[in-house]
Amino acid sequence: MQHIVSLLERQAKQQPQQVALKIWRDQAWQCFSWKDFSQQWTQVAKGLINLGHQPQQGVAIMSPNMPEWTIADLGILAARGCVVPIYPTNTVEQSQYIAEDANCKILFVGQQEQLEIGVQLLESGSIETIVCFETCLRPANTNILSWNEFLALGQNSDNTDLATRRQQIKMDDLATLIYTSGTTGEPKGVMLDHANFASAFAMHDQRLSVDSSDVSLSFLPLSHVFERAWTYYVLYRGASNIYLEDPAKIQEALPRSQATLMCSVPRLYEKIHSAILQKVSKASTGKQALFNWAMEIAEQALTLKQTQQQPNLVHKLQYRLANKLVLSKLRAIFGPAKLLPCSGAKLADDINHFFQCLNVPITYGYGMTESTATVSCYTEQHKCLGSIGQPLDGLQVRISEQGEILVKGPTVMRGYYNKPEATAETMVDGWLHTGDAGNLDAEGNLQLTERIKELMKTSGGKYIAPQRVEGALIREPLIEQVAIIADARHFVSALIVPAFEVLEQHAKQLGIKWQHRDELLENTEIKNLIQSRLKQVQANLARFEQVKKFTLLPREFCMKQGELTPTLKLRRAVIESRFAEQISAMYADPTRA
Repeated sequence: MQHIVSLLERQAKQQPQQVALKIWRDQAWQCFSWKDFSQQWTQVAKGLINLGHQPQQGVAIMSPNMPEWTIADLGILAARGCVVPIYPTNTVEQSQYIAEDANCKILFVGQQEQLEIGVQLLESGSIETIVCFETCLRPANTNILSWNEFLALGQNSDNTDLATRRQQIKMDDLATLIYTSGTTGEPKGVMLDHANFASAFAMHDQRLSVDSSDVSLSFLPLSHVFERAWTYYVLYRGASNIYLEDPAKIQEALPRSQATLMCSVPRLYEKIHSAILQKVSKASTGKQALFNWAMEIAEQALTLKQTQQQPNLVHKLQYRLANKLVLSKLRAIFGPAKLLPCSGAKLADDINHFFQCLNVPITYGYGMTESTATVSCYTEQHKCLGSIGQPLDGLQVRISEQGEILVKGPTVMRGYYNKPEATAETMVDGWLHTGDAGNLDAEGNLQLTERIKELMKTSGGKYIAPQRVEGALIREPLIEQVAIIADARHFVSALIVPAFEVLEQHAKQLGIKWQHRDELLENTEIKNLIQSRLKQVQANLARFEQVKKFTLLPREFCMKQGELTPTLKLRRAVIESRFAEQISAMYADPTRA
């Protein structure tokens, strides 16, 4: 096993002029060769030492995705430091908790919003120095350095101290403290060491094919273990990494980047799936018939592939025609993608099936921060729909008597920083208790059922898995977000954020007049429309799981309001508190729909 910095130094020597990092800035590509990359991370390491950084001391990074994020990351590791990511959307209070708990004295920030929070941390004494990735941000403060000033600080330092630290590096050194955002309670710092990452690389090498010809598009937050571990892996394999600062621009970034790799969460595929079906619904009868025929042929092809049967000549010709007229055009949304890891939440089976029929290379999997991301995923040869793949070779996975997924192996964390009780509760006899319920089938495929801690119990004693219900509802194109309410209630209700663009189109077709969004949401015809659509998408749910009443909300749940985690999971306690009045009305008023 080798340290990540050593592995990337090897790539820099082998391909110094090849592009390592890339970003679209000011209507042009800004590229960093492997030589540039290694020189700058070395300057970062020396700059940190110059500022008084000590071995294994935490250094925080609070920024959207950009090449400087990864350069700083590698520089911290090269200085034998511990990287402490802070989500760029975190509040001052959240950021202060992390900086103080991890004893960070230096903070890297990306944009104005993060600088403003950093200045408050500086004034409170939580940190001592800020480094700004964007040079134009720097205010007049001797404790705030621009990126170029900081690199110059490292460039003008000698190599002696850095060389000494490099000789002292150990594989059990802490590489990072990743504070889990958590849907309840204060965040916990997951301790991952260099051996964890090296083991993850070796396990992924047995499962994936990534090389220096590949290009990966990084749009999930680097503050999260999924994108961060993936970026490490991509660079370790010698591929190029493209950064997208604004995840909302993913649709335009996909064709421009020509990426072959991209990790994502299921929500992206849910939205693309919904947009495709919405467009088809507005097409002519002939085009709808062509789409349906092409998808039938694609489904037949997928079935033959899964059962390892060869298609006959007629089917080959039909598939060739379906691919030319329909399938290839839909697949073109993803450019030349060859591998699309997907995790972070449950991907609905029908949506997964839809994209597998299109031959979109989604590699669905499952993992946690506590397991250095991946626990299981599809293999390139074996994609068992309905499962979350097979556990990586080198990991032990078993199901407890309570149905909980337990994991043991070299990628499992050392524990939670400064939280021995939480560590003892989660790590029992070396087994990581994931908090997720599931099972293993006869072929070794892992299946995920629900989050054990998120199960809701109605006042009638029925258990509701909210993600299952929400997953059914979110397939309706009129619904953008939904939060289920059921715990200790006598029926299931929902807070629904409509897909306003789609809703407004329906309103126009119905001849409804409105001036403000609130008027539209209170319209009886609109409520009846949503009610009828709910009835359709809930057909496969048990009666006790079905939403009986709902409230339409005029805005989306968001991270800045504390209603979503940075990985877009619902913070249910926050949502139920913030919308307590609307929830009470649903249970108090028997006529409310």
